[in-house]
Amino acid sequence: MSSSSTLIGLDRAPSAEFDTVLLDLDGVVYIGPEAVPGAPEALDRVRAAGARTAFVTNNASRPPRVVAAHLRELGVHAEDDDVVNSAQAASALFAKRLPAGSPVLVVGGAGLYEALDEAGLKPVGSMDESPVAVVQGFTPDIDWKLLVEGTRAVRAGLPWIATNMDATVPTPYGPAPGNGTMVQAVITATQVQPEVAGKPQPTLFLEAAARYGSQRTIVVGDRLDTDLEGARAADMVGLVVLTGVHRVSDLIAAGAHTRPHLIARDLNGLMDAHNGPQIDGAVVTVGTSRARVEDGAVTVLEAGEDALDLARAGVVAAWEHADASGETPDGQELLKALYAKEGDGPWGR
Repeated sequence: MSSSSTLIGLDRAPSAEFDTVLLDLDGVVYIGPEAVPGAPEALDRVRAAGARTAFVTNNASRPPRVVAAHLRELGVHAEDDDVVNSAQAASALFAKRLPAGSPVLVVGGAGLYEALDEAGLKPVGSMDESPVAVVQGFTPDIDWKLLVEGTRAVRAGLPWIATNMDATVPTPYGPAPGNGTMVQAVITATQVQPEVAGKPQPTLFLEAAARYGSQRTIVVGDRLDTDLEGARAADMVGLVVLTGVHRVSDLIAAGAHTRPHLIARDLNGLMDAHNGPQIDGAVVTVGTSRARVEDGAVTVLEAGEDALDLARAGVVAAWEHADASGETPDGQELLKALYAKEGDGPWGR
């Protein structure tokens, strides 16, 4: 199922089809300090349906126990061991390669310090403490001096792991610089590329599935270039929700390795069946909606009853065209039709 490069259909809701739901956090469950509207209630329904929920995040700024406590404050059921982050993945990689107790320079926050401690390594904050490796992860408190320490370490030839390369993080005010932006500053200063531990590498998803004994796993995320690319790399079904960074306008241009298998407005989509595409030449039908690409643009043939099905039909038509021609079609007509059908929505520009 997960090898398909286009959307799939599910006659049953994902909460019934999969035993474990691995959820990204930023832009999926919460944005900044607040829950995505309806997310805690949706996850309660998913758990009541029998699926396990767990949280897999590239954000290395906070330890899992702190993340779990935040989730509980938002009304989300979460035990401390339900959270797996990229700081743990990076620390596990170094623990396999370095002697116990080795000092590792941290260009990041508390999440990395705790993960390194748990992995039997010694986190340090300065090159004066003779680190033998350097790890970099997101923290909102990063400053120039800490980036300079990381640059010194990389220029000295120390092994360098970045927890993730997310260029942005969602905030209530829109995307803001993420760890990838900070890592790029060190790359620019050193002309060295780091090893990456988190998504889109499959490590986090595979380790989480093994931890929870999952037989059928679905990944839910808001970013194509981390969550959904990582799901494909792990050979898992990926569902994109339109509550975070990427929207329909981004899906239109998605390459095969970053495409979701399922599209939902939000986490309520885990409780719904999903109409799959029917492809007849260039015409794509999803539910009662039909679209195709004409003259280099996604054209709506029938808006149908459901705006989300229209989005699905238009996105698949764009993918079919791109795969055949190598060119990404213009999606403005599709977006205009979506806004006309439903008013303001999670469609993008």
